[in-house]
Amino acid sequence: MATKDKYIYGLGRRKAATARARLYKGKGEITINDKPALEYLSGDKSKLAEITDPLALAQKQKDYDITIKVSGGGLAGQVDAIKLAISKALTTDAPDLRPVLKKAGFVKRDPREKERKKYGLRSARKKEQFSKR
Repeated sequence: MATKDKYIYGLGRRKAATARARLYKGKGEITINDKPALEYLSGDKSKLAEITDPLALAQKQKDYDITIKVSGGGLAGQVDAIKLAISKALTTDAPDLRPVLKKAGFVKRDPREKERKKYGLRSARKKEQFSKR
């Protein structure tokens, strides 16, 4: 797929994960980090279905071959980053899809990230146990 020259690009982030998606005209193959999507997601079909939700909503599952480079974070964060990247790429290609994808909540980035640990505390907010005596 890397030999094809025309593609649509989308970038998605979630927690510590970053996904870069390229959509090529094709027949619906998805590769993540040079592996088939189902193999990368360790056989979890529900996660694969979550990744293809924007395509299903736009009814374009069989229109694009997708290559994804994803790094950082865990599998759940990576799945959400991939979903956002695919949604952004679809809206770049067909701006008329944006209201549909936006209503479904696929275009919005989830801003929640891990809070840093502060000095003097056990974790981000947990304090030492108070001892009265």
